[in-house]
Amino acid sequence: MNTTFPTVSIDVVLERQTAKEVLHAILHAILFHRLFGTVKPQTFDVLDVTMPGVADPEMEQLVNDKVDVFWKGVETGTNKRGQILVTFSEKKPKKSWFQVYVGEEDVPWEQWIINAELKQPKSDRDRQEFSTTLATTLTKAVQVMLTHTSV
Repeated sequence: MNTTFPTVSIDVVLERQTAKEVLHAILHAILFHRLFGTVKPQTFDVLDVTMPGVADPEMEQLVNDKVDVFWKGVETGTNKRGQILVTFSEKKPKKSWFQVYVGEEDVPWEQWIINAELKQPKSDRDRQEFSTTLATTLTKAVQVMLTHTSV
């Protein structure tokens, strides 16, 4: 069995005011590019970057829950860094040594790692530079998603 699968990393430095919104948009964009079947699209405008998303109440709730868990972990911890892992897998029959079916197993086929760090700008000028840098990072993240999912 092949245990290696593609891993895509996205590194972002976030500001407290926009952190949840940015993480929400990144997760939605990943799901938009990777969910199979019919997907009802929506968009998120974050720092003048339009990000694709999935208009589905279950996905919305899942994304909100994951962002909230991440946020609580970063807020209560001393280290203002964290990761969100999104692993896509499929269920495959699990067989024993003699090719006897013994159930199903989740076999991952792709993983996305969002490395996030929370920083607080010290002045309005810092905040503006910070927002510009983050917008550039989001644009590059969408380009990575498009490049990776087009292969």
